Amino acid sequence: MSANLAGILTDSAARDADRIALKLDDAEVSYGVLDEGSARVAGMLRERGVQPGDRVGIMLPNVPYFAVVYYGILRLGAVVVPMNVLLKGREVAFYCKDPGSKVLFAWHGFAEAAEHGAQEAGVADVVIVAPGEFEKLVAAAEPVRDVADRDASDTAVILYTSGTTGTPKGAELTHDNLRRNADCSRDLFDAGPGDVVLGALPLFHSFGQTCGLNASIAGGAMLTLIPRFDPGKALEIMQRDAVTIFEGVPTMYGALLHHPERDRFDLSSLRVCASGGAAMPVEVMRGFEEAFGCQVLEGYGLSETSPVASFNHPDRPSKPGSIGTPIEGVDMKVVDDDGRELPAGEVGEIVIRGHNLMKGYWNRPDATAEAIRDGWFHTGDMARVDEDGYFFIVDRKKDLIIRGGYNVYPREVEEVLYEHPAVREVAVVGMPHDEWGEEVGAAVALKDGENVSADELRAYVKENVASYKYPREIWFVDELPKGPTGKILKREISMPQRVADE
Repeated sequence: MSANLAGILTDSAARDADRIALKLDDAEVSYGVLDEGSARVAGMLRERGVQPGDRVGIMLPNVPYFAVVYYGILRLGAVVVPMNVLLKGREVAFYCKDPGSKVLFAWHGFAEAAEHGAQEAGVADVVIVAPGEFEKLVAAAEPVRDVADRDASDTAVILYTSGTTGTPKGAELTHDNLRRNADCSRDLFDAGPGDVVLGALPLFHSFGQTCGLNASIAGGAMLTLIPRFDPGKALEIMQRDAVTIFEGVPTMYGALLHHPERDRFDLSSLRVCASGGAAMPVEVMRGFEEAFGCQVLEGYGLSETSPVASFNHPDRPSKPGSIGTPIEGVDMKVVDDDGRELPAGEVGEIVIRGHNLMKGYWNRPDATAEAIRDGWFHTGDMARVDEDGYFFIVDRKKDLIIRGGYNVYPREVEEVLYEHPAVREVAVVGMPHDEWGEEVGAAVALKDGENVSADELRAYVKENVASYKYPREIWFVDELPKGPTGKILKREISMPQRVADE
């Protein structure tokens, strides 16, 4: 039996070809049509000389064409290289040249950047995906009915991780990595033919791709898509399509919670909500659960782990603020700088091993060896484990602030600020300081209509944390910078020049 990830589509289509797999506003795509479309994309690629193992880029937003192309590439046995649709020409060139892609599929709205980047990278074959025109291309291709035989260890997707420094690294995720992670996600949420999943997370990102697209297709559910997240539009779709499963990053939950018209929408169909991608502030989780009457299960993972590594499981007690326990077949532990496992309660780095762990970084043996040691992937995330085996993220190792020799974990300070009734979003960062080495700073976005001073917020935090932890510098912003999934990008936060000397 082939391990090809595309088998999740052919299996679901064989069970019920007429069931709706994807929806975008008024457009609906059945499993049978999706299966046929992927077969013809595979045929189109074969006619263009693409062979099993060749890399093919996808630069498409959350539209049904993404799934058609994605499974078509996999069906032929080629490797998918997903890209953010907002990349500029020189960035597209890197994402094409580094993996040596043979073909690039690009959305018509971003054709200029795609073609410029492809030309610079030496990729002569760019397929522009435009409604109507793309259907003609697909219909003209001879379909590939069979799914290419691939080994479990063969690379299915190269997912580039942005990182905080240097050029992006391509995590090689195998068919086994992704298929088993999709199955785990499907089982975790009990996603089946009666479910409707909101596809608000970008499909080019690991969270949206595995937990959204692949888990939905594996379970025979319907994925209703939003090309770009907007809280008002999301609430409309959740009511319209009776969404049962919502997956999002914490900023999405915050945006839905604080939407001024949230109470006029009926979200009673929701039965499970999943959060990942960043630490969920406990106050946001509690507020969302109270407002919408649906439990939020927080999990954890990285692109390198396909992505899911741990979750608060629905059949076990859930602990607010915790990323839960490892999924089946995955081991996690907290270690010190020498790799020794730490006892419960002590803070150290999370390391992971299991079926979800990537093959390595594409053409980066040194980076792979640095990240994976003795079979354990070193995440760079700091956490502690309680007596029940539940993990609690403390912070990114690189985000740690060392003020005058004292360790300050930004998340701890952020949690306190989120408890203030005027605060909508916050990011705590380290700021260079001549005397202390680093000083604690906080960029704060307030809720609509709220007004509070920096002094008031400083005093509020000082009441709840040790004196060396409170932010000496607080500044207000309309919006915090975010990545494609809505994750707050601390490295892009503009800081004031002055740091208070308190």
